[in-house]
Amino acid sequence: MSSPPAGSPRTSARRRRPAWAGRNYTLLTGAAVVTNLGSHGALIAAAFAVLEAGGSGADVGLVAAARTLPLVLFLLIGGALADRLPRHRVMVAANALNCLSQAAFAVLVLAGDPQLWQMMLLTALCGTGTAFFNPAAEGMLLSTVSGEHANRAFALFRMAMNGAGIGGAALGGAMIAAIGPGWVLAVDAAAFAIAGALRAFLDVGHVAERAPGGGLLADLREGWVEVRTRPWLWSIVLQFSVVVAVVGAAEAVYGPLVARDRLGGPAPWGLALACFGAGTIAGAVLMMVWKPRRLLLVGTLCVFPLALPSAGLAVPLPVWALCAVMFVSGTAIEVFGVNWMTTMHQEIPEEKFSRVSAYDWFGSVSMLPLATALAGPAESAFGRTQALWGCAALVVLATALVLLIPDVRHLTRKPPAEQAPATTPVPSSPVGV
Repeated sequence: MSSPPAGSPRTSARRRRPAWAGRNYTLLTGAAVVTNLGSHGALIAAAFAVLEAGGSGADVGLVAAARTLPLVLFLLIGGALADRLPRHRVMVAANALNCLSQAAFAVLVLAGDPQLWQMMLLTALCGTGTAFFNPAAEGMLLSTVSGEHANRAFALFRMAMNGAGIGGAALGGAMIAAIGPGWVLAVDAAAFAIAGALRAFLDVGHVAERAPGGGLLADLREGWVEVRTRPWLWSIVLQFSVVVAVVGAAEAVYGPLVARDRLGGPAPWGLALACFGAGTIAGAVLMMVWKPRRLLLVGTLCVFPLALPSAGLAVPLPVWALCAVMFVSGTAIEVFGVNWMTTMHQEIPEEKFSRVSAYDWFGSVSMLPLATALAGPAESAFGRTQALWGCAALVVLATALVLLIPDVRHLTRKPPAEQAPATTPVPSSPVGV
């Protein structure tokens, strides 16, 4: 087939994007932006749907828990399936389930008088789709980028996602005020449909079919061996099971309460969260040009600032100082996130990406429901200020313990030729898997 003329729109479009941002990477990034625009607004809409139906704060927590519980239950199965089946099919099927569940939730809210059990059930279905989607999506992204471009590609992807999340939350809040939560849920369903359609166009023609394994349990055991035999991996997964739990409890439970009692209401807390989001974008921009040699040492050192928001709420800091603290912590965690994805890309064989990612996700969210449930009793037993200082201390302690692992301190960035081999070679120009 003849090449398009140099001045053609097709050639110009290629020039507008980097050579390493191939078709699959572009589709994955575009679909992630669409999904995050819808989902971040929908999280707010679900809470307001419960409240407008006459529910209490405890009911909002039940609906939120209904979304989280399927993640804990199905993540490992989702990871095993994503390494056994074509990942793009798992992603499209999960998007379809998310679309249908959110559409039903929207109809329920728009029709009036939704029942709590109905909202919990539909939210649980959406969480189930997420449990199957996340490992497949991360495995697909990791296998789409060549080693020499991984740092920049992951940074740009995360920057696009975080930016869409900030915009989605702001747009969703405005839409809820203007037209109600039901229509925001409907927009989220449409976003899942669009994202699923984009992911259906991923190019997997050059990838050989995966050899049949010994069954689902055998696949899970193989994934566990990958985790268990890598001290840097299991130690950081354990670290984040604590960090995500206490940071999540501080931000979801204590943050709004401190804002109500000491900072002047929800607006300052919303501003602080927006500053955290802005920090993640700044961190992604930084990581597009910075390639630290000791990936995990730099990344782990950047987890310490996650203790700052809890400490800032414990004082509590004035709003401007809290916003600065949130910005710094957002920047730092993004530096960790890009280094973590780059390490996974470098060290884990391609055919096991999704299973290892599933164990990573499982470790990160497994303690979150328990931590949020215990946040209230901890406040009653010790006081809010002491509970917040406890959250900050646990972040520092868990992170300091990880630095005792030699692999965390010494693992270095490798040239692309020395990175983990894939069952199917990944092309140097990332046209994708």
